[in-house]
Amino acid sequence: MLVMGIETSCDETSCALLEADGHILSNVVSSQVEVHRPFGGVVPEIASRKHMEWILPVMREALKKAGRTMGQVEAIAVTQGPGLVGSLLIGLGVAKALAYARGLPLVGVHHLAGHIAAAYLEDPGLEPPFVALVVSGGHTAL
Repeated sequence: MLVMGIETSCDETSCALLEADGHILSNVVSSQVEVHRPFGGVVPEIASRKHMEWILPVMREALKKAGRTMGQVEAIAVTQGPGLVGSLLIGLGVAKALAYARGLPLVGVHHLAGHIAAAYLEDPGLEPPFVALVVSGGHTAL
């Protein structure tokens, strides 16, 4: 199964293509660090506008790097929160539109749960119980 992942919770526009077994075919990230540097931090309105500008090019690049087409995507996963509301709405809107138009399953991913689940990319045999510490911008959880 080919899954497209979309992430727009703050100031980075990301799209990845991966197989169901976790094999990552591509991972494209467009950073806004330089855009926000003059302000000393992320400006939510600017972040959401940059996501609108970059989401489709980032998705096209992820498909190209993976050597796949949108017609081969079988499911879409998208960050549903927490995060900046305007930024989240861009990723969610694009993901929902694609899923609806193509009749694909759509999976909402909790931003912090995604950080924790990333540990399985390094160690697929990892089994609970375990403790995870996530330090992610304004959302820190243990």
